[in-house]
Order: sequence, then structure tokens, then C-alpha cells
Amino acid sequence: MKALITGASSGIGRDMARVLAKKDYDLVLVARDDNRLEKLAEELRKDYDIKVEIISMDLSIEDNCKKLHKCVSDVDILINNAGFGDCGNFTKTDLNKEISMINTNIVAYHILTKLYLVDMKAKNSGKILNVASIAGFMPGPLMATYYSTKAYIVRLSESIREELRKEKSNVQISILCPGPVKTNFNDVANVKFHMREADSMNVARFAVNKFLKGKFYIIPGIDVKLGIFFSHFVPSSLVAKITYMVQKRKIVK
Repeated sequence: MKALITGASSGIGRDMARVLAKKDYDLVLVARDDNRLEKLAEELRKDYDIKVEIISMDLSIEDNCKKLHKCVSDVDILINNAGFGDCGNFTKTDLNKEISMINTNIVAYHILTKLYLVDMKAKNSGKILNVASIAGFMPGPLMATYYSTKAYIVRLSESIREELRKEKSNVQISILCPGPVKTNFNDVANVKFHMREADSMNVARFAVNKFLKGKFYIIPGIDVKLGIFFSHFVPSSLVAKITYMVQKRKIVK
């Protein structure tokens, strides 16, 4: 069995690689940071009797996503995890960074999900995990672009799930929707959380176990579950006001 993980050099992606390695999955690890990938690959090859391939690639470039599929065409699991955020007033945040974010958080997910889903449907087996966020269920003032990218992933995955159900396909799609996790996301997004952050390895273990059991919505933590639940019943305008106050406290001065 083989799993392809994007954004595998750090955080949840790295830890999901460790969890899957322990379950004897061969791995294809993709990220931009070649040094971190190599270090992780050496660790996994030393600890487990598995094959580990690393691919240093920037998935914000559309052609690279297509090249990745051609290079690695047969996988049992695809985990779309690469992504980053940014924080600030929408008129003041950097446009180039936002376009790169959209390309990484949406376009890469869309292309890889589509190409690998076609393969999986042809053999009527396979699993896809799209890493979304609690952010995908609510408005996100001061992180407008990031929240919007995660909303896209939630809706795309929900729509595909229903198509697969109607076709009685054995192919599975799931979404991971964590709250704040202790990773290098904060540094890239220029934020500092003032609430409890989940441990990355705990989230990874929880996610992989639920994913392999066929769970669609994978939501670590009772506080995150409650947040998503109440967001469905509270007016969007009120959620936006609350989110604004929370985000304002995050911005690194």
C-alpha cells in the first residue's frame, strides 16, 4: 500500500507520514524543503521497513501538480495537506502572497484530487484526505483569503462525496478540520494564537485512524466540534464579528 502526502516536511503532514509508516505504508513525500524531506525520509527508513520517496516541488505552480501525477501515478492514499495562511486587513495584505496561497490551498488540491480520483474510480478503490480547517465553516475577517480557501475545500469534498455515494463507488474522500495546531503555520501566517493549540502528532494519529475507518468529517477536539456545530445555528454576521475579535488578537505586532 502506498500513500502520497503533500506538505510532508513539517507539522501535520510530517506526523501523518510517521503514523502511516508505522502502519507499513510505503510513502511518497512532497514539499518544497528538500532538506527537511530528506531528514524525515532517513528517519522513516531507519525505523520502518518501508519504501520512502521524496519529491521536492512547489505545488503553487499548476504544471508541477500535473507533473507530480505523471511521476507518481498509482497510489492507494492521497493526502492533500500542503497549505499556508496570512493575517491582516484584506486591503493591506500582500496580493502576491494571497495568489500563491490560492494556488497552493485550492488549485493544487483541485488538480491532484481530480487526477487521482479519476485513477481511483477506474480501479474502484482508493482514499483521499483533504486537509481543511474549522476555518472552512465560517467567515474569517482578517484572514479572509485563508478562510475562503478552506471553505472551497470543504464544499468541493462534500460535493465529491455525494457523487461517489450516488455511483456506489468504493473510493473514499474525507476532510480533516482541525482548529489551531502547534506547527510553523503561525510563522508563515504572521499570527500568534491566544488559545490552546493541539499537538500535531495527536492530530495526525486521530486523523489517520478516523480516515482509515472511513470517517468523512474528521474533527479533532471537542472544542472544535462545538465551534463548528454552533456556527451552523448562529447568524453569519455574528460569527464574523466574533471571528474578527479573535483574529485581531492573533496578529503579531
